[in-house]
Amino acid sequence: MENLIGKKAPKFVANAVINGGEIVEGFSLEQFIGKKEVIFFFYPLDFTFVCPTEIIAFQEKMDEFEKRNVAVVGCSVDSEFSHWAWLNTELKDGGIKGVKYPLVSDLSKTISENYGVLAGSYEYDEEGNASFIGAAVAYRGLFLIDKKGNVRHNVINDLPLGRSIDEAIRMVDALQHFEKYGEVCPADWHAGDQAMKATSEGVAEYLGKKA
Repeated sequence: MENLIGKKAPKFVANAVINGGEIVEGFSLEQFIGKKEVIFFFYPLDFTFVCPTEIIAFQEKMDEFEKRNVAVVGCSVDSEFSHWAWLNTELKDGGIKGVKYPLVSDLSKTISENYGVLAGSYEYDEEGNASFIGAAVAYRGLFLIDKKGNVRHNVINDLPLGRSIDEAIRMVDALQHFEKYGEVCPADWHAGDQAMKATSEGVAEYLGKKA
């Protein structure tokens, strides 16, 4: 897969469900350029098992993202109608009712493919006929996109491995700290911790204070 770090996030226009139940056409991340950072994450399928734990966990942390002026957007290879049905199913029945951030439909799998998270791939025979090899779903990819539309952080988990929402928030904090102060963030840095200047003297000073 192509490394997207430091590059423009691949553009797309797709159908999505917003506000927990409103189907819209022509949804794009371009609406956030110059206004907000974006956490754009992929999950394999609606009505599954690990996926709702992540999706609901993002919703439970929405206050943290909103106070940082960060948009959260999910995406899977399901249709917008499947998203809508899942969003209108109660938690006790395996649904995700109460989730308000957008869920994008990638029914064609082109968004997942362009972001390098598609679990399988298309192969073509000598006559040009396409067949899909592997799982036709997205891995658990997560991309932190800055206000200029550039990818600054990403992580991709295999299908059984759920992600840490707190780690996504930590990376937002690190990016916003760097953008504001020009200081880089060392290992295990959290908001409020000492950062450092990106110089040999800065590293020595930081390590000296930790010694």
